[in-house]
Amino acid sequence: MRLLLLGGTEFVGRAVAEAALARGWEVTVFHRGRHEAPPGTRELLGDRTEVDGLAALDEDPGSWDAVVDTWSSAPRAVRDAARLLRDRAGRYVYVSSCSVYTWAPPAGYGEDAPVVEGASPDAGTTDYARDKRGGELAATDAFGVDRSVLVRAGLLLGPYENVGRLPWWLNRVARGGPVLAPGPRDLPLQYVDGRDLAEWILGACEQGLSGPYNLMSPQGHATMGELLEACVRVTGGPAELRWTAPEVVLDAGVEPWTQLPVWVPPHSDMHDALHSADVSRAVATGLRCRPVAETVADTWAWLRDIGGTAPQRPDRTVKGLDPEVEAKVLAAASGA
Repeated sequence: MRLLLLGGTEFVGRAVAEAALARGWEVTVFHRGRHEAPPGTRELLGDRTEVDGLAALDEDPGSWDAVVDTWSSAPRAVRDAARLLRDRAGRYVYVSSCSVYTWAPPAGYGEDAPVVEGASPDAGTTDYARDKRGGELAATDAFGVDRSVLVRAGLLLGPYENVGRLPWWLNRVARGGPVLAPGPRDLPLQYVDGRDLAEWILGACEQGLSGPYNLMSPQGHATMGELLEACVRVTGGPAELRWTAPEVVLDAGVEPWTQLPVWVPPHSDMHDALHSADVSRAVATGLRCRPVAETVADTWAWLRDIGGTAPQRPDRTVKGLDPEVEAKVLAAASGA
């Protein structure tokens, strides 16, 4: 198989490149040159946001069995690339997001749930949900519904993470001491390791799949307790998880998802939307999710290998809780 990656040097794109190379595929990476491409790939350089930014791709004589596009800003960048490639590639896989669903989708929502309105494939940068939906429309407009795959990913974790969720938890636990662990301990989580997402994408290309797919682990694949306890085990630090009731956390003004990454309160719109999607369609077509302990251990090994500080996307908010705020919440929880 011949694969063209639009992106391919960070997080999900890099995971896709490495998985494709491991399968013996020929991989071409089109990127801006800000990061090194995975060894073994062929490179084309260009900036999709610039005039003539696709020139290297336009002038290249190559054709591909599939294109994987991880773009998450102005939909017109997807539009331009997809139009350029529609006669040179067999299938267009766009890595979208479950954020495209109209807020707030009910627990158990499937791919037929309503999506956000006002998105356009011709738009510049708007907001994340409409940008992703506009990217979906751009892909299907150029390739048709039968030759496009819309990967509606949920929470993404694993090595190469550049958003700051699991790396923050690992570094916080490694620092030791009392750790604010937002409860309940058995809170079900739904996420996908970037490498498992990559394997499913490649399988979708091989199978000739099309249409939208919710891409995250089955509901309850892991719990908040299993995630944080795995962090304690792999870091080996003297951390003490102090499980704290959601009401205490929220009453202290702590922001779910951002200040305490991954966590959202139970029985909330956020939990229904972020940790309760129906993924039966993806599972039936080959999605396999590794244990949370493996994701945590491999992410910690990667973090140590790069010196402990994960890369941070400039277009994403910084994650994590200030130590002083954490100490105040813990004190309030203990009645001190």
